[in-house]
Amino acid sequence: MSPETNPDQLRLGYGTNGLTDLRLDDALNLLADLGYDGVGLTLDHMHLDPLAPDLAARTSRVARRLGELGLTATVETGARYVLDPRRKHGPSLLDPDPEARAARTRLLITAVEVAADLGAHAVHCFSGTTPPGTDDETAWKRLEGALLPVLDAAAFAGVPLAIEPEPGHLLATLADFHHLRTCLGNPSPLGLTLDIGHCQCLEPDPPAECIRAAAPWLRHVQIEDMRRGVHEHLPFGDGEIDFPPVLDALTATGYRGLTVVELPRHSHAGPELARASIEFLRAAASKGAPAQ
Repeated sequence: MSPETNPDQLRLGYGTNGLTDLRLDDALNLLADLGYDGVGLTLDHMHLDPLAPDLAARTSRVARRLGELGLTATVETGARYVLDPRRKHGPSLLDPDPEARAARTRLLITAVEVAADLGAHAVHCFSGTTPPGTDDETAWKRLEGALLPVLDAAAFAGVPLAIEPEPGHLLATLADFHHLRTCLGNPSPLGLTLDIGHCQCLEPDPPAECIRAAAPWLRHVQIEDMRRGVHEHLPFGDGEIDFPPVLDALTATGYRGLTVVELPRHSHAGPELARASIEFLRAAASKGAPAQ
């Protein structure tokens, strides 16, 4: 299935954060063999390390391989310890230390540059959790300031920056995303990563309705199963989400980016889950499609 021959079908991908036991070439080959359209490529030490030497040359090799396999990409930036080996997701865009915030900003700018070189359709990011002792007003100001250089880089590169509402983070909901974009003056490079499981977890509306409401800003989609009120990424069928309406909504709104399976804690079973996931999503899309 390719975007050229199937313009009205979803473009499915799988996240490399769920394939961390595989070499990157092996992961890409697996996804192409299974029929995925693309990959959610997390910049991390085990795959495309954004901090190791010769990044441009390594990125060029990955771009060439993606082209050979007919895969597209989203660049994801949720690596747990890529900047700090002792603090998960640290430092964040909300860190009290300006130099620490700047390190995260630099990483995101690097991600934008990598995305441009890969021909990726978006760069994903998130806000981070509010540090202890930090009030909300201060946290939002830090987030805005830290993102401005990234948005400038995204505008220059022509690659959208898609921020993800993440349970427990400062920017946790769709309402928070709208607060941020309004405070920033609705910059054109700023878009949204919508995680379908997160919608099930904490949004007041069902996931399909969240998609319809988010459509004008939607630049990247992550998908997995989840239960209400529990932030745990689950294989399809292990949670509560009714997927045919979700996939119908993505198609009906005209979303043409990647819809990437997000199972970062299931790498031990990554190859099998990649196979089962695409089979599940194809069956769900077929079940939800109107009869011809």
